[in-house]
Amino acid sequence: MKSRKILMSICGVMIGAVSVGFFKLAALGVDPFQTFMCGINQMIPISFGTLYVIVNAVLLLFALIFDRHYIGIATFINLFLLGYVVEFTHQTLLGIFPDASLMIRITSLVFGFVALCFGSSVYMTADLGVSTYDAVALIMANKWKLGKFKYIRIATDAVCVVLGITLFLLGDGKISAIPTFVGLGTILAASSMGPLIDFFNRKVSIPFLEKAKK
Repeated sequence: MKSRKILMSICGVMIGAVSVGFFKLAALGVDPFQTFMCGINQMIPISFGTLYVIVNAVLLLFALIFDRHYIGIATFINLFLLGYVVEFTHQTLLGIFPDASLMIRITSLVFGFVALCFGSSVYMTADLGVSTYDAVALIMANKWKLGKFKYIRIATDAVCVVLGITLFLLGDGKISAIPTFVGLGTILAASSMGPLIDFFNRKVSIPFLEKAKK
């Protein structure tokens, strides 16, 4: 059981990281948290991987204060590796598809979205820690009882999108560049990510974990 949970945690985080690389290749809008990261990165132009560690370290404090249950191996894999895996995946895909057609970009977007939701479901179900961003919505839903996770996730995603755009513009970003990180993919993730994660939890992740108990 323990080994299966560890495997789920590692695989889930890595799948999620690779999926963001596909989002970036699509250039049709990234997921809400990455939109927030794009905004911060415009104001603080350092390596995305390093900036990701810094921002998530701040969010880690939130989880440590309000509910340490969500902090575990997956949290630290996410914290220290995800940003760099995203960078590597994106650069590799750009090398393979230097001038990606619209069809390739749309396919990349769909694949990235489904993979992101699946990866999130896998490592969240393993219950060995979640990303610091996921922890925020989970704490609001399960500890503060503010509502169902899938609805709270939609709300936190919307906040990230608004903050991301605002910070990007404050960092002298061009309005014409906004559609590359806020677009169809962002709307899709903000409106459907919570429900799709919930679907994968019920249909795939939880049944897979329960098999280990038999």
